[in-house]
Amino acid sequence: MSQYLFSGLKVLDVATVIAGPVAATILADFGAEVIKIEQPGEGDMLRMLSYVLTTPDADSNYFWQMDGRNKRGLVLDLKSVEGMEVLHKLVAECDVFIINHPFPIRRSLKLEYEDLQPLNPGMIYASLSAFGEAGPDKDTRAFDQIAYWGRSGLMDLVRSPGAVPAQALPGMGDHPTSVTLYAGIVTALLNRERTGEGSMVHTSLLANGLWSVASIAQGALAGGDMPKFRETNSVTGTIGRVYKTRDERWLQMTMVRTEEQLMMLFAAMDAMHLLQDERFSTMEAMLENRGALSDLVQDILITRDADEWLETFNSMEVPVRKVADVEEAVKDEQVLINKMVVPPVDDDMGVPLIINHPIKISNVAQVGPKRAPELGEHSEEILESLGYSEDQIKTLRDKGVI
Repeated sequence: MSQYLFSGLKVLDVATVIAGPVAATILADFGAEVIKIEQPGEGDMLRMLSYVLTTPDADSNYFWQMDGRNKRGLVLDLKSVEGMEVLHKLVAECDVFIINHPFPIRRSLKLEYEDLQPLNPGMIYASLSAFGEAGPDKDTRAFDQIAYWGRSGLMDLVRSPGAVPAQALPGMGDHPTSVTLYAGIVTALLNRERTGEGSMVHTSLLANGLWSVASIAQGALAGGDMPKFRETNSVTGTIGRVYKTRDERWLQMTMVRTEEQLMMLFAAMDAMHLLQDERFSTMEAMLENRGALSDLVQDILITRDADEWLETFNSMEVPVRKVADVEEAVKDEQVLINKMVVPPVDDDMGVPLIINHPIKISNVAQVGPKRAPELGEHSEEILESLGYSEDQIKTLRDKGVI
């Protein structure tokens, strides 16, 4: 029996940046042999994301190590005849082909499913797009901040009342979308096992953004009163508001769900006197005057540090939680125990802990994080496995094909 579930599965990662390549990373984490194909020169833009202004400055290329791990690297100029010949040989023997190039590029390079399927009818062709496989915006290029975050409506909804829409974090839509693409690939592999047939798998950033906002978007589709929804939520409820404490931390109260818990909350704040005010004397009145009540609660919570409040709330079993800084989140004991972050098995990664993908299966072993490949690091050995001689490889290198 093979050591890993996907040992022997051959995957071509012809995608770029995050969502497509990370679907391949998850397959690699379960033992698949993944070849990362990159363009000559700078390679995948994913290699540069550790150094942009919207990510933390660090001594290592952590973004590339996180999302490029457990793969072999091949540089290939797909605009050349020779480069395409190499790709076709790889396609002929692969199980999964992952791509997210804009459709005009796929058409010009003949990398669409219809182009490659005859070379390997049993292959799973996994396509990721910005806006879907059809429609007027099919050929429009976009990243997750546009397609997942902006176009889906998430960007408009996830903001404080009166605040302007905020940009998403780098990769915030890409990483969950990669899990969707992975799920589609695995479903197609199961179908192939049962039917012997390959297939095309596809998803889009927009589809995943709509899935994320589905609880509200489905209400809109059902004919919900959206103006009323927006008006109601223009003032945050007392429990829904996030409150600042004296030490400039923030507290969440959204798990306070019952009237009994609400009364205990006011008791813990020594604020029962507020309920004597006719504006807040009933649950209906509290809802109607939630803005004023929230301001008074904020005036109380700002007088003490977050941990002081949490000690009081915990002692009275009131479910209030502190909003974590990301530095705390990644070092949380709960995160470590559940292997949401794990140490690399390769000392050369240069990162002490790597964020794991969220898929856990009790009896399926996972490959530990190994260093992401240098640009074209495995080009020669991959070509040798395809039958290229030393002289042929040198010629390809001299021409800039690899």
